[in-house]
Amino acid sequence: METAKKSGYSHTLNLPKTAFPQKGNLPVREPEIQRWWKEQRIYEKMLERRKAQKAKAFILHDGPPYSNGDIHIGHALNKVLKDIVVKFSALRGYYTPYVPGWDNHGLPIEHRVQEELIAEGKWRPGEPMSDELKGELRRRCRQFAEYWSWRQNEEFKRLGVFGDWEHPYFTMDYEFEARLVEIFGELYERGYLYRGFKTVHWCYHCVTALAEAELEYHEKESPSIWVRFRLREDPKGIFANVKGDAFAVIWTTTPWTIPGNTGIMVHPEFDYAVVKVGQEAYLVAKGLLPIVADELGWREYCIVCEVVGAKLRGLVFSHPFYDRPSPIVTAEFVTLEQGTGLVHTAPGHGPEDYEVGVREGLPILSPVDERGCFTLEVGARLQGLFVHTEGNRAVMEWLTEVGALLKGGTTRHNYPHCWRCRNPVIFRATTQWFMSIDHAGHRQKCLEAIERVRWVPEEGKSRITAMVQNRPDWCLSRQRAWGVGIPVFYCQGCGHPICTRATIQRVAQWVRKEGSDAWFDRSVQELLPEGFQCPHCGGTEFVKETDVLDVWFDSGCTHRVVLEGRPELRWPADMYLEGSDQHRGWFNSSLMVAVATKGDAPYRIVLTHGFVVDEQGRAMHKSLGNVVAPEEVISQYGADVLRLWVCASDYSQDVRLGSEILKRLADAYFRFRNTLRFALGNLFDFDPDRHAVPYEQLTELEQFMLHRLAKVVDEVTEAYEAFDYPSVFQTLQRFCAVDLSAFYFDLLKDRLYCDAANDLRRRSAQTVLFEIAKALCIMLFPVISHTAEEAWQHLPQWTSKPESVALADWVSVPEQWRDERLAERWEQLLRVRDEVKRALEIAKTERRVLNPLEAKVTLLTDRALADFLGNFRVPLAEVFIVSQVAIVTDGDHPLAVPAKEFPKLRIAVELAPGGKCARCWQRQESVGNDTDYPDLCARCARVVRTTKEV
Repeated sequence: METAKKSGYSHTLNLPKTAFPQKGNLPVREPEIQRWWKEQRIYEKMLERRKAQKAKAFILHDGPPYSNGDIHIGHALNKVLKDIVVKFSALRGYYTPYVPGWDNHGLPIEHRVQEELIAEGKWRPGEPMSDELKGELRRRCRQFAEYWSWRQNEEFKRLGVFGDWEHPYFTMDYEFEARLVEIFGELYERGYLYRGFKTVHWCYHCVTALAEAELEYHEKESPSIWVRFRLREDPKGIFANVKGDAFAVIWTTTPWTIPGNTGIMVHPEFDYAVVKVGQEAYLVAKGLLPIVADELGWREYCIVCEVVGAKLRGLVFSHPFYDRPSPIVTAEFVTLEQGTGLVHTAPGHGPEDYEVGVREGLPILSPVDERGCFTLEVGARLQGLFVHTEGNRAVMEWLTEVGALLKGGTTRHNYPHCWRCRNPVIFRATTQWFMSIDHAGHRQKCLEAIERVRWVPEEGKSRITAMVQNRPDWCLSRQRAWGVGIPVFYCQGCGHPICTRATIQRVAQWVRKEGSDAWFDRSVQELLPEGFQCPHCGGTEFVKETDVLDVWFDSGCTHRVVLEGRPELRWPADMYLEGSDQHRGWFNSSLMVAVATKGDAPYRIVLTHGFVVDEQGRAMHKSLGNVVAPEEVISQYGADVLRLWVCASDYSQDVRLGSEILKRLADAYFRFRNTLRFALGNLFDFDPDRHAVPYEQLTELEQFMLHRLAKVVDEVTEAYEAFDYPSVFQTLQRFCAVDLSAFYFDLLKDRLYCDAANDLRRRSAQTVLFEIAKALCIMLFPVISHTAEEAWQHLPQWTSKPESVALADWVSVPEQWRDERLAERWEQLLRVRDEVKRALEIAKTERRVLNPLEAKVTLLTDRALADFLGNFRVPLAEVFIVSQVAIVTDGDHPLAVPAKEFPKLRIAVELAPGGKCARCWQRQESVGNDTDYPDLCARCARVVRTTKEV
């Protein structure tokens, strides 16, 4: 207040004082707050407090990120969402231990270490590894995983996430690995596991089988070929009326699978036509005949006969290359979407083809090696050719030579790719270990368990239901070195796999002592119980399985290992929270293991979030230059702005992030900070234990603001409980911007600054400011944790003040704060206030007043509105932020303008009569009446005199 300073009255004003800085300087201040949390053991005290209260537990089980690099922005989104859930639950009174974890085994780490070995000249791709080199690879993989796990640990802590960061879980811990062995044994004993020769997705680059969860689908250009298979046998006389050669026509985008063909599939219920084209006859689906004719240039053709698919069984055609039959078989999954309605089947190169091949007794051929090259089984002409390139070309050339290729071209379609190397995969029949999804009604039990889980958002239920309904048996084996060895022995006498309770216990003992390396380093004799004999033939010679367990088995067992193994946790978890891709990943694998071994889902609530994309909705890639790294955001804005972005975003969809979005969130952050700073600055002389005013003595305005605060608390609580974090952000933003900054704080300034320090009206305002600031700290703590803690430390002390906001209880709202009748009155008054503000703007435009504070407002209205306005115990001049207010029920005013919302209200604005007070700047007729302070109004003169006397 410049005038007050010039007049020497500044020392008499109660101007705001606080050490809570206006600028957050979060990149510097946040680490200091985190050090204080650690030194004071705030997380531990939070748990100890709730445990002492025997509070109900809320367990959010952490899905383990992979330990192979710095965290990315998707990690930040995930971990902050989890932290919001945990911190809110803690404030609500739950016991909330959060144990972070890491996924350590698997292909990505093994590849990184292999690259190091290649660079050091110790190994060349394609060469077999010696046992000694495999041992070195495993040791270096463990070191690599350990380094990145602890590095990510620090990066997650920098986000302000609470958890037991000193004691996380690692899937490479010896105890964890031993439990994996035991859980494998449980599943084997219950009959879920089997070893079989089946078609699996295979990555020729990574040289391993892949589970469905390890696939990504990308657009790929593939060959598109139309091939004819010559008729070999026609026992039913389908082609009896045809003179000349007869053929079946197939269409495929994988020419390399033709050498593995052993049959042709038709749909049993579709109609098929024998079509005469010149001197030749072709079998195609009737529904696709016009398209096929157009593609193959059949300008003149006629249908010789029509046959339903089921009656085609018995027809046999010949393989284009080999003297091998290719019989007609039926399959329900054949469609009329494209092609000819006849599908060539190579049971060794497709999961559905494999099932048909087994059912129909077709040979299962898989003439492709682990590197994706043809084997000698297809003949010397194709041997050694890589199937996706020269292999495809060579097959098409051969088809052309034998007159079987009717047409060739290309097509673009979605095709499965390896999640790690991004290369297209192949289908390859190999011997693998599987978990049967239909054993003992397992699939149905999983579907029933899904119904008992709360899915957020609800679409998640449909997604995982569809995936469980359609998923094949789970391929558990991987042809790698870095992982937990499949604990199965094979009897050299009878060939049976050996996995008994005794062998599992013995192997688990070794793994607890030496880790998963024990399986590879120890001999069979050491790993088996002393004197062990084959239960099938009594043999005593055995060999070990060489494959390792799928890493999805590792993570799918975390609920058993971690929740059952940590005393502070319990099974099942209350919540799993991960990205939407985990419906086919972690949620799915965890469900499979849990239902099989525990009889129910391992989670009660599953929340999923989308992926992070840039401001244009594009995926983030280094090649596009649109990657936003968490450390960049934190170094520029601080973790709290990043956390605010998480809260404000609709996580149920892909979440956008970029520089403009961050700028808007930074502005929103400073609105919160400035709101807290105003409240804290005006509580500098307030002692809650001595100065708090009882509710009954509060002014009507303060009672109204407590009602508004109660409403906000209700809305925020409901939004938190519904995991609707954007609504949390919007409600608190609106409260700070509209209710507080644009209304309540504006009204209070005169009273706070100019009234006597101990004036009841001032203490009344401070009482409510204190409640608002305290409530905001608590409600904001799950989101902008550092700032909420910082503000909490600047709140005045009171007898029961917790050491940290993390140790507080959720905002408690006394019932008397809720007063709907009072709220209705004030909401009507605020509508009148809006009319007054409009009239003041008109007066400013017309230069009748320069500062609304110096104005006199005359309200010309009827008796009803006059009585309504006259019944407020708060001065209307304070509500309108003017010097004087008059209410007139009869008469007129030349400056009056009509109100928009109130038909019987007109408002006149003019310069208030009297002098301008040098202290409060209001124009009052009492200015000049006090001989000691002639430049002050009566109120200010009284305050100054009292201050001087003190």
